[in-house]
Amino acid sequence: MSILVLMDIFGTIAFAISGVLTALSKRLDPFGILIIAFVTAVGGGTLRDILIDANVAWMRDLTYVYVIFGSTIFAVLFRKRLGYIRRSLFMFDTIGIALYTIVGVEKGIAAGFHPIICISLGTITACFGGVIRDILCNQIPIIFRKEIYATACILGASAYFILLKTAMPLEFVVIISGAIVFTVRLLAVYFNLSLPTIYRKDELEKLDE
Repeated sequence: MSILVLMDIFGTIAFAISGVLTALSKRLDPFGILIIAFVTAVGGGTLRDILIDANVAWMRDLTYVYVIFGSTIFAVLFRKRLGYIRRSLFMFDTIGIALYTIVGVEKGIAAGFHPIICISLGTITACFGGVIRDILCNQIPIIFRKEIYATACILGASAYFILLKTAMPLEFVVIISGAIVFTVRLLAVYFNLSLPTIYRKDELEKLDE
């Protein structure tokens, strides 16, 4: 099993658990929990595959479906052991975007696209499952707020192409690029870093009301 397939599987697990935790916080029923887990795990990858005119991965390989079902059952059964839901949600979401960014970039390279398109595909793969999850749960998606989220994916994906120009083995390129996504997102939240806003302070106060 290649490192790309492993990253795809682990990303699916991380995002499925992220979806379950979001659904639990909204007090959804079991069917709702499964649906949110599913769209979170494969939403971004499905959109990517449609855009590049490729076979949708989870429709061709039921391993992803089994992994989502298993991850959903695990997260529901052990939700108390996952600690505070908000903290766990952030951690699994961050792991998911780190893994899926690289998977998306690799898919773009395999399809023969320009690096800029590959970076875009990596960002779509990582972010749009979460976008669908948040919309279904009646939340403003993180990617559309001022939080550093998609930016972390873009930085990690860009680093991937820079590192490819070195003599570094591909396995290290993958690990370092994914670690950059994870670290940037982690530091942004820890130090409360965000992108500049176009709104004045009084406008932001009105929006918060």
